[in-house]
Amino acid sequence: MEEKGSDVNLAVRLVSDAYRDVFDCAIVVSNDSDLADAMRVAKEECEKTIGLFTPWRRHASKQLMRYSSFQRTIRKSSLTKSQLPNPIPGTRIFKPDSW
Repeated sequence: MEEKGSDVNLAVRLVSDAYRDVFDCAIVVSNDSDLADAMRVAKEECEKTIGLFTPWRRHASKQLMRYSSFQRTIRKSSLTKSQLPNPIPGTRIFKPDSW
């Protein structure tokens, strides 16, 4: 499976919402350094607090850390507890084996 445009959409919303002053603190759940400039704009130009949450098995992107106000690592146990049952009750939807 592959997603397209999520990073661009997130970046646009982050900057738009920062300029419209609709949040005080945003949490970016990603390790995609393509979001660094959007985080910079929100933090430096709009004076917003930006948190960075990254997966447990990777070091946080230095570019993202530069523009984050604080960082957290998402623990594997938290991700495991947050998943829907397999299959999702009342459906034929199964999780991929890699999850």
